[in-house]
Amino acid sequence: MVGVAFVQMEPELLDPETNYCKAERLTREAVEKGASLVVLPELFDTGYVFNDAGELEAVAQPIPSGRTTEFLEWLAEDTGSFIVAGTAERADGGFYNSAVVVGPEGYVGKYRKTHLFNREKLFFKPGDTGFRVFDLGFARVGVMICFDWFFPESARTLALMGADVIAHPANLVMPYAPRAMPVRALENRVYTVTADRVGEERGVVFTGMSQIAAPTSEVLVQAGRTGETVGVAEVDVSLSRNKKLNERNDVFMDRRREFYLL
Repeated sequence: MVGVAFVQMEPELLDPETNYCKAERLTREAVEKGASLVVLPELFDTGYVFNDAGELEAVAQPIPSGRTTEFLEWLAEDTGSFIVAGTAERADGGFYNSAVVVGPEGYVGKYRKTHLFNREKLFFKPGDTGFRVFDLGFARVGVMICFDWFFPESARTLALMGADVIAHPANLVMPYAPRAMPVRALENRVYTVTADRVGEERGVVFTGMSQIAAPTSEVLVQAGRTGETVGVAEVDVSLSRNKKLNERNDVFMDRRREFYLL
C-alpha cells in the first residue's frame, strides 16, 4: 500500500511566488498525512484565465530549468515525496500547458496537455509529447491534464501503457469530471487522482471536488466545491495490475479491437 494525495488550492493569478507558498504548505500537509505521491492542480503556479499572451509570457517558464521546476524539485527532496504539478511551459517559441513530475532525486519528466479546452487554444500549443507513464518505483504513474478526461482514449492509453495510477492535474469548469473519473478508473482498473483548483478568476468559477477513485469506481476521498484542502488515500497497485473481473473476463484481453473504429 502507498499513500497518494491531491492538493486542492486556489492559485493567485500571475503570482507564482504566492502560489509556491500555498503549494508548499499543502504538500507538506499531504506528506505528513502519509502521501508518497502528491498531485497539484493544472497551472498551479500561474493561475488560468489569461487576458492575453503577454500575461502568459510573463509567468511561463522552461522545463526543467525554470523556477517552478526548481521549486518543485526542492520541495520533493525536502519532503521525500514525488510530485506531479501543472505549469505553463515556455518552449519552441511558444507555450504548452504542461505537467512536471519530480521526486526526491530531482526531475523525472514532463507531459504536455493533448486536448486543449476553449480559450487555451488562444495561448497554448497542442501537446506533442503523447501520453507518458513514469515508473516511480512504488507505482507506475501516468499523467493527463484536465480536459484530457473528456476523451476515454486518454485514460485507456495510459492504462495500456502500464499505469497503476493516473495523476490528473485540473482546472475544471464543467461539472461532469467528478462523475466521470470513477468510470475512467473502473473501465481501466486503475486509480485516478484528480487535483482540481477552487475559486473564481475573472468571472470563471472552478468546480473543486478533487477526488481519488479506485479501480472498483469507489471514490476513496473527495473534496468540496470550495476551500483549499488535501485528500490522502492508500492505494494497492496490485489491484491496478489485475485486469481480471472473474475467471473468464479480462478487461484488456476481452477487447475486440477488430470491431472498433480506432
